[in-house]
Amino acid sequence: MNTHFTDVSIQKVRDYWNARPCNIRHSTAEVGTEKYFMQVEARKYFVEPHIPLFAEFEKWRGKKVLEIGCGIGTDTINFARAGAEVTAVDLSAESINLATKRAEVMGLSDRIDFFEANAEHLADFIPAQKFDLVYSFGVIHHSPNPGKIVEQVRANFVHTDSTLKLMVYYRYSWKVLWMVLREQGRFWRLDDIIAKHSEARTGCPITYSYSKKSVETLIGSGFEIDNIFVDHIFPYQIPKYVKYEYEKVWYFRHLPEPVFRALERRFGWHLCLTAKAV
Repeated sequence: MNTHFTDVSIQKVRDYWNARPCNIRHSTAEVGTEKYFMQVEARKYFVEPHIPLFAEFEKWRGKKVLEIGCGIGTDTINFARAGAEVTAVDLSAESINLATKRAEVMGLSDRIDFFEANAEHLADFIPAQKFDLVYSFGVIHHSPNPGKIVEQVRANFVHTDSTLKLMVYYRYSWKVLWMVLREQGRFWRLDDIIAKHSEARTGCPITYSYSKKSVETLIGSGFEIDNIFVDHIFPYQIPKYVKYEYEKVWYFRHLPEPVFRALERRFGWHLCLTAKAV
């Protein structure tokens, strides 16, 4: 079991995400406007088109969904828009505030309950209840003890046949290779290197990464895995991307699309798992 970051305080993690909520710069429009939120969504799913396919938003119409780590609410809104009853939690107050505003702007406040919460102690923050789907995309690997989040879900928030959909970062990905090369090959500091470069703003306090085998260990007993795959290589030149220009780096620019997709499904950054509670 990876315990590299267990001594990092949850407050340090909270401060990091409050300073810059995930995807907050995905639009140049005025923050909090409908135009802003629509542009954030469009950019997110343009760069990460596998997310709607993984989440299967329409499948959860009329169902109860718990999202752990909602951020500023892009997936949250799509679950609610599709007709789900959503409970969304996040450690960051700034993210929750913006996600709540987003629900108001989109006319979906009646379908979503938001909670600011440390998911390692989730039962202390939200009412005990069972959900048809527990969904967490790119979140629990930033917590000091991700296994405690899974334990909270297993013990308090799923019934037999509930679905768990989880994305964590893949240790054997193209992005990790890029990080190691950027740090002059100091692979013996791999966990710290991954944390440093895992997000748009450098210096994330905690980022665990997983293999297919170790994520199965993370899930543990109580869940039966239906599907597990990797996806997503970011192909764009970062200096241009931050200016909302989408030009691929030279070594991806000339790759045929089927070859690039094959590369993503072998060395992608996102390790996506779907499991059933048993």
